[in-house]
Amino acid sequence: MFPTSAKEVQALGWDWIDVIFFTGDAFVDHPSFGTACISRWLQKAGYRVAVVPQPNWRDDLRDFRKLGAPRLYFAVNAGAMDSMVNHYTAAKRLRHDDAYTPEGRAGARPDRAVTVYTRILKQLWPDVPVVIGGVEASLRRLTHYDYWDDRLMPSILVDSGADWLCYGMGEKPMLDLTRAIENGWSRHQIQKLPQIAFYLDGRFGGTEEEDGSLNRGRPRPREGEGPAPRGVGGMDYQKRPADGFGNPVQGTSSSAVEPNRQDTVILHSYEECCKDKRAFAENFHHIEIYANMLHPPVLIEPVGKGYVQINPTCAPSTTPEMDSYWDLPFTKLPHPRYKGKRIPAYDMIKDSIITHRGCFGGCNFCTIAAHQGKFIQSRSEESILKEVRKLAAMPEFHGNISDVGAPTANMYGMTGTDPSRCEKCRRKSCLYPAPCVNLDRNHARLLRLYERIDAVKGVRHSYIGSGIRYDLFLDEKGFIDKTSCPYLETVMLKHTSGRMKVAPEHTSDKVLGYMAKPSFRLFERLRKEFDGINRRNGTHVELVPYFISSHPGCTLKDMQDLAHHPALKGIWMDQVQDFMPTPMTTSSVMFYSGIDPRTMKPVFVERDPERKRAQKSQFFRKK
Repeated sequence: MFPTSAKEVQALGWDWIDVIFFTGDAFVDHPSFGTACISRWLQKAGYRVAVVPQPNWRDDLRDFRKLGAPRLYFAVNAGAMDSMVNHYTAAKRLRHDDAYTPEGRAGARPDRAVTVYTRILKQLWPDVPVVIGGVEASLRRLTHYDYWDDRLMPSILVDSGADWLCYGMGEKPMLDLTRAIENGWSRHQIQKLPQIAFYLDGRFGGTEEEDGSLNRGRPRPREGEGPAPRGVGGMDYQKRPADGFGNPVQGTSSSAVEPNRQDTVILHSYEECCKDKRAFAENFHHIEIYANMLHPPVLIEPVGKGYVQINPTCAPSTTPEMDSYWDLPFTKLPHPRYKGKRIPAYDMIKDSIITHRGCFGGCNFCTIAAHQGKFIQSRSEESILKEVRKLAAMPEFHGNISDVGAPTANMYGMTGTDPSRCEKCRRKSCLYPAPCVNLDRNHARLLRLYERIDAVKGVRHSYIGSGIRYDLFLDEKGFIDKTSCPYLETVMLKHTSGRMKVAPEHTSDKVLGYMAKPSFRLFERLRKEFDGINRRNGTHVELVPYFISSHPGCTLKDMQDLAHHPALKGIWMDQVQDFMPTPMTTSSVMFYSGIDPRTMKPVFVERDPERKRAQKSQFFRKK
């Protein structure tokens, strides 16, 4: 288990720590939590990692001092959620609980946690690099609309003062960055690493002085020199053994990025975006295109007297790489410091299995692709089954797997039939406005996986709690191939607890167009097939649709039509949420600017709180 206090560090006999994580969540050693994933990955590479969960930022800052300075850098994230989304409802009301805190207690992290934690660390340890990451940092890496302050904010690098930002899924870039800092790379050298972002003074392309080494940790004492002070220290790099992968620590695993004018896109500056909403919308249109490409350019966004640089992503993880991320000694338990205390978020995921990362659905209100990527990165069946067997052997497991899935459960293993076409693709979504002809939507592999999971000794039921895209197996004429009907029937009859949840989001095709979702006619076809399966099998599985109110383009009349739509007759509807603009989504850009960045045409936006409540109330007034 990773140490979280000075006493735990001393119990391990450590006289230095390589990396110290500060996180807004309670620490749970489970692959559903990013801090655990990166900590375990760095540990496998031979680094000593400590974690300070939910530090107190209101007192004398003792939590930020207690472990001293790390040898390499501090790592900071807000937790599994953006701290503002965690704290406030769509109506900007303060939430009274926090699922990622022991006993669900609210108030254990600050608003804008990444910025608060980073500023404190920079104040206390100005010479130690701070690397920020996770959802909050990743989705705020460039100019973004902040719903809670109702204004545009610059990159979180500017407000926080962090040295580096690692965006997206972090195993590859964090290991590369850690090795680079350890080996004393200059700032100029580190700036070539993929999937990182940073702020620089001056104009892009201008002359800059070499910034020197960023390896600011103290050298580790050599043999016979006695222990280093707790929390500081370094090591003799020439004597360091190979890491946990059998590789020497010198060098990094990813190819470097050498930006030049030919492979760089310069965006409108933060100041231009603040003055002109069209400039902000144009920026986002470019950002979104490049974020969904396999080989994007470097992005440069001027701000103040300098600029933020976003380097391209690492290549999507291969299946062996994905397997290696899960083949780590996770305990799958909360840290022992929480003994006897309940962490609600852990209760929700403790018996779940993640099958893959990424989502190519491209919904305009969703941040998943912006963080996890569009391209599906799947684990092997053997890796998944190995985890299922370990889960089934745990004494706390009672036979029911709560979820076999990911952001979208039925995208497992799905890729383009011709990879060369994906290499050149600039589409945000593989499904909207119509499914890509190059997309293999066959569900045979997923059906086989479900069957093998259910055959594992100790597993009574495996449920699909993640979202399901029915446009992956259905069109308005019916099922698209021979695996489609068996997939829907299998999920309905074997992998739900009597209610199957889907997300048509709205009934108006106009509003669905702004959401980048398929026509509601497809849901009508789904219900027809769903009811047919129930009739043939004598079952009574319920279909539960999710909807969104007040999305850009949605009027009160649209919600009234939704509430009385004949296709929803007989369906118990209690799943509706008011639209919340979150950073780095097309929908939030529409909400702020009143412009659809895809077409640069105006779009209606309901911003008045009372009229937003009226939209949502239509949904419930019918009942």
